[in-house]
Amino acid sequence: MSLTARTTTARTQERPRRRFRPGTQERPRRRLRPGIQERPRRRFHLATPLTYLSLIVASLVVLLPLAVVFLTSLKSYDEISDGQGALALPDDWLNFSNYVTAFDDGHMLTAFGNTAFILVFSITGTVIIGSMTAYAIDRFDFRLKKLVMALFLIATLVPAVTTQVATFQVVNSFGLFNTRWAPILLYMGTDIVSIYIFLQFIRGIPKSLDEAARLDGANSFTIYRKIIFPLLKPAIATVVIIKGITTYNDFYIPFLYMPSEDLGTMSTALFRFKGPFGAHWENISAGAVLVIIPTLVIFLFLQRYIYNGFSQGATK
Repeated sequence: MSLTARTTTARTQERPRRRFRPGTQERPRRRLRPGIQERPRRRFHLATPLTYLSLIVASLVVLLPLAVVFLTSLKSYDEISDGQGALALPDDWLNFSNYVTAFDDGHMLTAFGNTAFILVFSITGTVIIGSMTAYAIDRFDFRLKKLVMALFLIATLVPAVTTQVATFQVVNSFGLFNTRWAPILLYMGTDIVSIYIFLQFIRGIPKSLDEAARLDGANSFTIYRKIIFPLLKPAIATVVIIKGITTYNDFYIPFLYMPSEDLGTMSTALFRFKGPFGAHWENISAGAVLVIIPTLVIFLFLQRYIYNGFSQGATK
């Protein structure tokens, strides 16, 4: 027997025989053209529709109250008194009289000025104090360093309402009650989240930059001012946006420490607006829209800085 015949016989013997069940036929294979691969069958995954369903439900939960407030702000008192549904469309889409009433009688311009004053000083102080604290914790070794970090963590877990009695007595003893400096100091000194945000970014800055600056004769403050602080721009943008929105929407501290009507912020002005117009929901809704618009616009334009800041800080 030749070598070719022996090889062919060996290959046929090595191939496993196909076993078929009785009464079944072999399914003919589809012949494909050369160079064309068979496409894999797509399997139906239940996770995809559930994901879209959850997103739709979450969007409705967020957008539905906003739509109700906006539609109510464009309605007249007679339309609301008729007992129409909350999602009923207004008769006149250009009815801005409620906004004029809310802006004039609600003293929104004064409230916006007070809010802007508090925002500028509280955000500036938070950025400086938070970045300096994070720089000292990360770059310096001192006694009880772990205890300080543990106290920061405990401070985030303690509800702020439980310490308001002692805080109010301290603020009142300094003569800051019913002034705009009371909420400013509280906003600057109670923001532990900003310290953790700056700390995550500073840990990603190599210490070799500090060592090179020290060889050139720079002290610790110069290193912080000329090297560390300029590299914290993503963290600063994140802290400014989050702190600004939180301060703008805060109601408890301005209402407790600034009871005077002339010192009202946007949130407290909206609350006081409820008094003379307790039954006029169209005016209250217009005031709510005026309060919502600034934060909504700022968040829509600057949301990528928030997400990028958190993601970069998490991967440092």
